[in-house]
Formats: sequence, C-alpha cells, structure tokens
Amino acid sequence: MKFPYTFSAKVAQFPIKFYLQNQWIWKYWMIGIVVSTPIFYKIHKMANSPANVSKWAEIKRKEAAEHH
Repeated sequence: MKFPYTFSAKVAQFPIKFYLQNQWIWKYWMIGIVVSTPIFYKIHKMANSPANVSKWAEIKRKEAAEHH
C-alpha cells in the first residue's frame, strides 16, 4: 500500500515506538507524575482531615445563615 487511506491503516503504520523513545515529553511526563503524586496526596489528606472538614462545615453553615 503506497498510502494508508483508512484510519486503521494509518494507526497500524504509525511509528509509536520511535516517538516513545525519541521524544522528551514522555520521559518528563512520567517524572512529573512520580514527583507530584506525593505532593497531591499530602494536600488531599490535609484538605480532607476531620478537623478541616468540620471547620469548613461551620464556615458554610455561618455563610448560609447570613443569606437566609
């Protein structure tokens, strides 16, 4: 086939291995995920702690009381 006309033929002939090995974005994307996961986990744990949840419930209760 001189030119892959169908989408499946284009997908089959796409050099994905070459792109994964020779582009910088894939390596740094994985490094970014590994580095940022513990940071986001700590933020999640702090934001959803029982003390913080009760604090926000109280703030929202006061805010709702002001409007009604």
